[in-house]
Amino acid sequence: MNAQPVIEARSLYRSYGRWRKKVNAVRNISFEVGRGEIFGLIGPDGAGKTSVIQILAGVLRAQRGVAFVGGSDVLSHPEAVKTLIGYMPQGLGANLYESLTVEENIEFFRDLRKLPDEAFQKNRAELLKMTRLGPFLQRRAKNLSGGMRQKLALICTLIHLPNVILLDEPTTGVDPISRQDFWEIIRRIVEERQVTVLLSTSYMDEAERCHRIALIHAGEIIAQGTPESIVGQASGQYATIRADPQPAALNALRGIKEVLSTQVFGEEIHIRYEGNLEEIEKELMRQATFVRQSSPQAPTLEDVFLQLVSDTARRSPSLHFATAHRRDSDFPIECRGVVRSFGDFVAVDNIDLRVRRGEIFGLLGPNGAGKTTLIKMMCGLLEPSAGTILVAGFEVPKDKDRATAQIGYMSQHFSLYRDLTVRQNLRLYSDLYDVESAKFSHLIDPLGLREFESRLAGDLPVGVRQRLSLLCAVLHAPAVLFLDEPTSGVDPQARRTFWELIYSLSRESGITVLVSTHYMDEANHCDRLGLMDQGRLIAAASPSALKSESERRSGRLLAIYGSPLRMALDALHTGFPSATLYGDVIHLRTLDPQFDEQKVLALLNRAGIREPRVHRVPLSMDDTFIDFIQTAGASHA
Repeated sequence: MNAQPVIEARSLYRSYGRWRKKVNAVRNISFEVGRGEIFGLIGPDGAGKTSVIQILAGVLRAQRGVAFVGGSDVLSHPEAVKTLIGYMPQGLGANLYESLTVEENIEFFRDLRKLPDEAFQKNRAELLKMTRLGPFLQRRAKNLSGGMRQKLALICTLIHLPNVILLDEPTTGVDPISRQDFWEIIRRIVEERQVTVLLSTSYMDEAERCHRIALIHAGEIIAQGTPESIVGQASGQYATIRADPQPAALNALRGIKEVLSTQVFGEEIHIRYEGNLEEIEKELMRQATFVRQSSPQAPTLEDVFLQLVSDTARRSPSLHFATAHRRDSDFPIECRGVVRSFGDFVAVDNIDLRVRRGEIFGLLGPNGAGKTTLIKMMCGLLEPSAGTILVAGFEVPKDKDRATAQIGYMSQHFSLYRDLTVRQNLRLYSDLYDVESAKFSHLIDPLGLREFESRLAGDLPVGVRQRLSLLCAVLHAPAVLFLDEPTSGVDPQARRTFWELIYSLSRESGITVLVSTHYMDEANHCDRLGLMDQGRLIAAASPSALKSESERRSGRLLAIYGSPLRMALDALHTGFPSATLYGDVIHLRTLDPQFDEQKVLALLNRAGIREPRVHRVPLSMDDTFIDFIQTAGASHA
């Protein structure tokens, strides 16, 4: 970097514990962040991101290395740094006071920062306008949705308008619409005030919104640069294949030496390969599989992360149960006119839903859409106010005991007893389900749990703990498996392994899987998706069908490049008010791509934008989700 960096970290090191339990959380971390730059620390839980941010915020001391923020030595004078920064810790509204209202929280942070009244009133008005929290000033923080809590936390972080902002996983646990709003605020203050932002996230897709990133794994930076430059490090070629029958095609692909890795995304199989795609297709056809479609695709940051972490041979773990003769319904999940009210508030509003046997069904929706309430009713934890729910052919809650015997459940926090060992957790769940150990002991080795049998669940790596929790949830070979945000914070390698296991449970054992998630890339693994908003099921279809419907209704997506970016966006807003920033790109939906591409270029050229470019790009699930929810919101209004 040419100019003096605002944030500078050199050879940072931090460990926890002693002797045999010592954990090296941060190892030789070095990077710089300039003025007006958004720099992302990208990686899973436990990678060391939080420790780095806490060191730079002056709340954690590094044991070795150098750290400067705004010219101040963090390690020598941590208190001096705290006056220069806005720091937002990890967790939904972690810096808020639950019993205080929105107004009271903002005023508390004004007093904490000793902000003069004139500056406070000006900053408060601007931040409330950006976050649209003005109508909720008298609502207590504990009663806000996840997205609103994060916006309030951001106001409290920015109330003194710092020049350096440190954000620790600011969008974890919030829905895509709230994430989009959050990023709009961050990009605006960076563009308008040249604020420096350092943030961490476990979402690989959020890296594209940063100017530069560092991929972190096991306390070390494994790659650093712009998102584009890191994607450029990918080796091999990538493609998607649709073939029937899919399980046979997957097995065949795993036996072809030119295919380096495979991953199922709903009806598609994504492969990394060497050589000629046509030869791979021919080999599939020779093995009696019909290739419906194949097409090259560009690698993603997640693909690069996996290559950098491990380039070993593919693994294909499997969980298989003898359930072929079980007499359950062809539709193990059925909801008929299901309603749930809490007083005058209708949380679930007349839901009709059928999920086929062996289907992977994703339930998506904004915070407060009613997903959790619906799942609790399916599991028998809440009674519906009206309507009928059938699980594995049994009515819930009338036949609750027989229905719950057919249910496996894995919560976001893995449903394990952390002070018990792996073996003790398995023994406990087998006793609860009355399952003999001989019926599942053969699954311990394929899941890689044998070497951890004597370890406490709380001391396991996140990915291993996740596989143990999944095994505990399916020991009794249930007809239905409910997964509540099962891969939150899990690294891409562990997440990919997890979804291979889910695929085998679905395809090989016929277990019906219903998963709720805010991670939109994960939605692509599902056979079908149900989108919920304000308690209603507004759409249910395959990911590809939803994307096609969104394109038909709201248009193709254009990616627009130009510099300077803020000037380009202002120029576009004169003709396209809906244009939005997405990293160093401007996104625009259009029903007439050919005409609007020319109009965009004309506006940018007239504004003196350097080297403007326009590309048509595929819709992501984020784009699709936001379009459906916003359209539904407009129809509700």
